[in-house]
Amino acid sequence: MITFFRYVALVEGITTLALFLIAMPLKYGFGNPILVPPVGLIHGIAFLIYVLVMLLALRRRGFSAREWMRTALAAFVPFGTFLNDPMLKRKQAILAASAARHEAQAAPGQA
Repeated sequence: MITFFRYVALVEGITTLALFLIAMPLKYGFGNPILVPPVGLIHGIAFLIYVLVMLLALRRRGFSAREWMRTALAAFVPFGTFLNDPMLKRKQAILAASAARHEAQAAPGQA
């Protein structure tokens, strides 16, 4: 589930950059707002999915309050989801190793 969340975070981050670096400069710098509605809509949907999947993916997986806050705030900062991804990747590896250890302890002698 964390892998899926990381993909959602990537999409959310890309839509944020598209909005901030393409659509909004086109609107405010060149007076052409043509991309703001579609990119804004796509970004809004991506943001809502990010929040929903974050709540589902991180729940009961040992994330601290600080990690939850960091992951939530990452969606509000350009490049935030990209900067937060290494922490999610580390946490995912820790959880996978823990699950493998638990599985090995539950079935001793079965290798």
